[in-house]
Amino acid sequence: MNPGWVYIVTNKPHGVLYVGVTSDLEGRISDHRNHVYRGFTDSYNCTRLVWYEDNGDITEAIEREKQLKHWKREWKIQLIEEMNPEWEDLFETIMS
Repeated sequence: MNPGWVYIVTNKPHGVLYVGVTSDLEGRISDHRNHVYRGFTDSYNCTRLVWYEDNGDITEAIEREKQLKHWKREWKIQLIEEMNPEWEDLFETIMS
């Protein structure tokens, strides 16, 4: 079983939101922060981890990511604020 994480990164509090999935949360957020890949998160400077969820398995995480991508923006904001009301960058909290 491969681990699976769903996460949301942003460029600033209440800014652009990006929902992603990965089996290596620390590595993937590091990629976002270092602009390793060109694309949406690089273009909008989405480097701030504001929410994440451990789904235990990558297959379950992929399904959860698909679900969240169809959510309204206000629902995503509510989800973030339940875990992280100050929109702090949570990257340091996931570092091993």
